[in-house]
Amino acid sequence: MMWKKKTKEATIGFALGAVGGFIMGATEDPVDRTLSAMTSASQLKPLIDDIKTVGALGLGTLMGASALTIAMTSVVAGVIMAAVVSSVFVTTRSCGTTQKNYANLWASAGLAGALGTTLSGATLGFFIEMIVNNSGMIGLLCALSIFSILKPPLRFVFNVLWKQGEACCTQGSVVWETERKELEISDLEQRERVAVQIEERILTINNGRNTAETEDMMTWATERKLREKLERKKTEAEEAQIKQRTLQDWIKTVMVKYVDFLAFSGIPMTVVAVVTSLFGLFGYGGHHYVFIALIALVAVIGYLILKSSDLKFWMLIGSMGMLATFVIAMLTVQAGDEVNKTAMNLRGQPQDVNGKSINDRMTDRCSREALKTAIIGAKLCQLSLGAAVGGPLVRHAGGGGKVIVGAAIVALGLLGGVEILSPVLGKGGEAGALLGVVGTCGVSVGAVAAMAGQCSSWPRTLGAITGVIIGTLAMGKLHIVMIGVQVIVAYIFAMNNAL
Repeated sequence: MMWKKKTKEATIGFALGAVGGFIMGATEDPVDRTLSAMTSASQLKPLIDDIKTVGALGLGTLMGASALTIAMTSVVAGVIMAAVVSSVFVTTRSCGTTQKNYANLWASAGLAGALGTTLSGATLGFFIEMIVNNSGMIGLLCALSIFSILKPPLRFVFNVLWKQGEACCTQGSVVWETERKELEISDLEQRERVAVQIEERILTINNGRNTAETEDMMTWATERKLREKLERKKTEAEEAQIKQRTLQDWIKTVMVKYVDFLAFSGIPMTVVAVVTSLFGLFGYGGHHYVFIALIALVAVIGYLILKSSDLKFWMLIGSMGMLATFVIAMLTVQAGDEVNKTAMNLRGQPQDVNGKSINDRMTDRCSREALKTAIIGAKLCQLSLGAAVGGPLVRHAGGGGKVIVGAAIVALGLLGGVEILSPVLGKGGEAGALLGVVGTCGVSVGAVAAMAGQCSSWPRTLGAITGVIIGTLAMGKLHIVMIGVQVIVAYIFAMNNAL
């Protein structure tokens, strides 16, 4: 009997894990195809032209910061959309007290979040592509800087609007007050009715008149049932009110954390991108000692952030984003160095190797590497941030299976929609939209990780982990190392206590 129970738990865990892995693997091919199209000669031309302006290091930091900005901003946009929908449900008391209504709440909020993430990613990707094609890296640098400067004031404006929205949405409190008054009136009427009946009973006894005992018993039984029904309604109303207030407080907490995350997390990597780009603009982009200056800058900013006694969610993600930007820049420079080293080894060979061809190949390779690593880094960032939503959602709302399957279905629908609309979106818009879909996949994978992490059944936990790996391998490509990194990162972010 115990063996059958363990087998059942392992099967359920494997099935749910396979769903999360399946949808995560399903995004690999569309992302790879979009990346291949973006690294074509025509698409790379603006990057190749401007690498001489900002240098390989500046190009790497700019592409990394831009891609990560798309990922972070689109996730926050999705969270804000989901929070607004949830708040409307709660303040209007549309979620009610039944499990069905709460399921409608989470389903509507999840759909709104997924759509918000995908649409914002597509919009940002489209505009970045347009800026690069029309204004080059200088235009992208200016746009990134302006966006980073505007985010803190926008945070203040958004917080004011959110408070005003909460103040205007008084329908929920009116409903609660109306119901409370109705229950109080019903309670008072019943007490008065019972008091009158008791007085009549006393008078009949004092006057020595006989009454119908059966009729009295039926009257008292009816009143008792009414009293029990009234008490049950009062209890249910109090429990529903407490539950919805708790939910509203959690929504508010999520909003504060993610709006702060949007406002401040991108500043460190933007500073790194601006500094390295300025080195390139002043003619020092090709010197390797600029790389040393970048290392020192990253170390100083990281130290100042992480030494804070009150380490916040945005600080952690901001430091990770800055480190990812640094890695992308390092890989960009390394790609050019490899071409140069190979060319130097061929100097003594009969092949025609001259300075111009070496330089052309270096710029081409650097541009490809900058774009490729930026998209991969943004994809990993999007997956982890989605997991940071999916994990707490399972812990707070429960129903891990529903979150896993629901997020996977929504992601699959969005993936099909992006494929259909790809001619309209353009390559940049398509890449941004696909990153949004990856964020929705991250919700499913994060829910799997949270379910496996908090489940007391080892067979179910092991089944979920195995299911994620096998599902990803079955639908994706045999990128064992990348799959391992994604699973580990998703688990870490799903189990964090940021929310």
